[in-house]
Amino acid sequence: MRGFALCGILLANVQPIANMGRVVVELSPVSLDDADAWLGLFVGQRFFPIFSLLFGVGFSLLLGSAADRAARPRLLLLRRLLALLAVGLAHYVLLWQGDILTVYAVVGLVVLLPSTWLPRWAVAGLAAALIPAAALFFGGFLTLVPGLFLLGSALVRYGVIDRIERSTRMPAVLGLILAAGAVPAVWWQVRAQGGDVGGADFGRSMSVAGLLLAGVYICVLLVLLRTPLRPALRAVFTPLGRMALTNYLTATLLVLGVTRFLDGPPHSWSAARVLLIAGAILAVQWLWSTLWLRRCRQGPVEWLWRWATWARRPPLSRTPEHVA
Repeated sequence: MRGFALCGILLANVQPIANMGRVVVELSPVSLDDADAWLGLFVGQRFFPIFSLLFGVGFSLLLGSAADRAARPRLLLLRRLLALLAVGLAHYVLLWQGDILTVYAVVGLVVLLPSTWLPRWAVAGLAAALIPAAALFFGGFLTLVPGLFLLGSALVRYGVIDRIERSTRMPAVLGLILAAGAVPAVWWQVRAQGGDVGGADFGRSMSVAGLLLAGVYICVLLVLLRTPLRPALRAVFTPLGRMALTNYLTATLLVLGVTRFLDGPPHSWSAARVLLIAGAILAVQWLWSTLWLRRCRQGPVEWLWRWATWARRPPLSRTPEHVA
């Protein structure tokens, strides 16, 4: 799931990264007769909710694991978030002002870490209140992060993540319900973008449509993983997902490198060019990730992050028996 989300995030970020520090690509009124418009409708702000949800899931899973291995598990998580903050600030200052890692670290420190002292019903209730409030009243994707973090944490604490692959019917039914809501939400975004793209109505419509479509994408992938396509999907997305942090950071370098050889302002690039750039980068990252993970337990940045988290150097290379 993380590898799948990473692919969508790169596709959405190619033009903003290529703008050399400008976070927002200029938007113009959308026409569904324009092929490029469909890329924005089904990619923009559709994958970051998945990544944010998974961050909350991973945080709570690590807390559960650390509780059995460390006397002070929350101190371990504090170090983890501070290390992520350092990486995010370096990425922001040196490469790209659209970095999301800094936001994740700060929200983790302010919201996610304190929530570990709350009962699970309170965490779920806060998520249920924050997500619609952020989408409908603030209309900005960054305001959705706290609620999505808490939702991911609540899913772990209620055991949903442990049971998620035992059913095909549940994600199929949920996906149909979300799709029924996503259709009018996307149409709302189309109408809003036809007017003032900087207005509050557009921000709200994009946030609501993004959340619903992200839910649809998750459900579709969960259903497909219950079919004979599972081995192929795992082969494609698992290497990318296991090195998600490394790939997220190196994608910035690769996009900036490719941009040096392309003409025209990034906001004028066609959907075909964006897809080609993203596809080429993902192909390189998939090959690199696959080869790296044959010999190593984690990606290089993930390994350093784990070292900072546990305050001791973890093994990087696989044992000969494991490699064989």
